[in-house]
Amino acid sequence: MQRLTLVLILLWSSLLAGCGYNDFQRLDEESKSAWAEVLNQYQRRADLIPNIVATVKGEANFEQDTLTRVIEARARATGIQVTPETLNDPEAMARFQAAQGQLTGALSRLMVVAEQYPNLKANQAFADLRVQLEGTENRISVARNRYIQSVQAYNVLVRSFPSNLTAKAFSYAPKAGFQVANEAAIAAPPQVDFEKK
Repeated sequence: MQRLTLVLILLWSSLLAGCGYNDFQRLDEESKSAWAEVLNQYQRRADLIPNIVATVKGEANFEQDTLTRVIEARARATGIQVTPETLNDPEAMARFQAAQGQLTGALSRLMVVAEQYPNLKANQAFADLRVQLEGTENRISVARNRYIQSVQAYNVLVRSFPSNLTAKAFSYAPKAGFQVANEAAIAAPPQVDFEKK
């Protein structure tokens, strides 16, 4: 009897070891940690924006419409409540990504327009903020890549046999990743025309 119990315990242990349950826990925590870093970097960018806007406002003739777009985009991006459930909701992720994309676009426009103002370009505070913003954009890119990799590892586990059986048993669903807003536009080769007009 004792021998049968021992055999059953060993058999049960080997089944549990191969089911992937611990891998789900590890990869779920890794994806949450990677997502927290993405949010941390987006918050860093959002915190820089008021200083950039205040510095730019010092330029008397600066385009007010550009500043307004940046302020509104920041409000939309920081107004989206991000919860752990967001990671499992593709629609919520899409809304979050769209708001962050609008903010990125508004900031890019601000930097392009700022190039037309010599006083602003010469302003050391603006130059420092611009460097910080560029560094933050790079950090966002790195954090997003780490998140994408962690979600990919998790999703492969969810879809692979036999761990997919564990996923079904414990309701582990694939996580939403970052999507490219306009894949067709990115896939098209750029048109270059060197002819002078």
